[in-house]
Amino acid sequence: MFSHVFLGVSDFDRALAFYGPVMESLGIKLRFCERQRPWAGWQSSPDPRPLLLVGKPYDGQPHHPGHGQMVAFLAADRSMVDRAYEVALAHGGKTEGAPGPRPEYHEHYYGAYFRDPDGNKLCVACHSPPHEP
Repeated sequence: MFSHVFLGVSDFDRALAFYGPVMESLGIKLRFCERQRPWAGWQSSPDPRPLLLVGKPYDGQPHHPGHGQMVAFLAADRSMVDRAYEVALAHGGKTEGAPGPRPEYHEHYYGAYFRDPDGNKLCVACHSPPHEP
């Protein structure tokens, strides 16, 4: 459905220091990083798309986060949701909702919500039932 999602940032180095560890915690690999532009992209696997791109807005105007907009990343399991949330907060993210079940969405929904250092709202969600010990 998506080719790519682009998130504007005001401070590229700060954004890279945030998104690099968060994407790594989700097992998503960096595809490119062009500091002179500046922008970077992380690639889905096994397919090359969709991409997550972060960078300064193309028109050169200041970045402003949108209200009511959110990008949600799929996690393989609940522990990945927990880890990504911890990593996000440790790298300058701000909480918008700690990891936990959200039965109002569906029976097995488990998600965490946070904002990046520029205020972009992000989510990491798992849609699978919890693993049995």
